[in-house]
Amino acid sequence: MDSKKLRHTLRVVSATCKLLLGRSSYSFKDKVVLITGGSRGLGLVLARQLADQGALLALCARDQAELQRAAGELRARGSEVLICAGDVSVDEQARGAVEATVAHFGRLDVLINDAGIIQVGPLQHMQLEDFRNALGVHFWGPLNTMLAAIPHLRRIGGGRILNIASIGGKIPIPQLAPYCASKFALVGLSSGLRSELLRDNILITTACPWLMRTGSHYNAQFKGQNRKTFTEFAIADGLPLFTVKAERAAQQILRACQHGRAELIVGFQARLLYRLSTLMPETFSLALALGNLRFRMQPRLKAAGITLQWKTQTLSNPLPLRPQHQLP
Repeated sequence: MDSKKLRHTLRVVSATCKLLLGRSSYSFKDKVVLITGGSRGLGLVLARQLADQGALLALCARDQAELQRAAGELRARGSEVLICAGDVSVDEQARGAVEATVAHFGRLDVLINDAGIIQVGPLQHMQLEDFRNALGVHFWGPLNTMLAAIPHLRRIGGGRILNIASIGGKIPIPQLAPYCASKFALVGLSSGLRSELLRDNILITTACPWLMRTGSHYNAQFKGQNRKTFTEFAIADGLPLFTVKAERAAQQILRACQHGRAELIVGFQARLLYRLSTLMPETFSLALALGNLRFRMQPRLKAAGITLQWKTQTLSNPLPLRPQHQLP
C-alpha cells in the first residue's frame, strides 16, 4: 500500500472512530448554521430550536419580507441572525449565501438544506417545467450549497450537513411525481456524498420526514382536481394521527444531525410504509395504484378550454391559495 492510500485509509478510520465515540459530543452552541428555506415551515422550526441552543444563524429564502419576519422572531430569542435573499437553484445565489455567511461570521459549521416546493396532481396535468423546478430546488439547490460549503468545512476540520428530504424520497407517492423524483435524487446525492466526505470529518445526515403539521398545503401547487385535493391535504394537515408535529420532528432531526447519523425516517407512519415497500414491493405498488384510482373515479371539474390549477401567487412570494381561473 503506497503512502497516499495509507493516509486515506487512516483518515477514514479516524473519522469513523470519532463518529462512533463522539456521537453525543457535538453541540450547536456558538456554531454558525446556514439554513436554506429557513423563513417558514420546518426550516423556521429548526431555526427556533437552534436559536434556543445558542447557535448563530444565517437564513436563506426567496422572500425578503418573510426572512425579515423570521429574523425578528429569532433575534427576540437572543440569536444573532443573518438573512440572505436568494434562490438556491441558481448556483451563483446559493454560493453567495454561503460566502455571505462566512464573511459575516468568519466560518460555517453546519449547513441545513430545507428549501422546498411541492406540486400535487396527476401526471397528465404536469409539465416538464414542474419536474425541472422540483429538481432545481430539491437536487441542484442542495448540491450548489454543499459544493460551496465543503471547502469551508474542510478548512475548520469538519462539520455537519443536514439534508431535509422526505418520505417521498424513499417511497413513490401517486400525484407527487415531480416531488418524489427530486426527493429520491436528493436522497441518493446525500447518501453518496456522505461516504466520500466522512474522511474529512464532514458528516452528512439525510432526514426523511412524514407529512408534518406546518401548513405546507398553503404554499403547494395543486393541479387536476385541485379543490378536492387541497381540501384533503388541509384536513390531513390537522390530523394528529396522520401527521407529525413539526416541533417534535425538528427535535429528532437535530438530534440525528448531532449524532452524525446517516439517515433518519421521521414518523412511525413513514417507517411502516417504507418497511412494507421493501418487504413487499409488488403488493405495495399495487396498493398505491388502487389508491390512485380513487382520484380518477371522482367526477372531474369542467371548464371549457381551461386547465384548472390552484397555486400560490408566485414561488418567491407565497400567499394564500387563489385560483388562476374562476372555478364554477
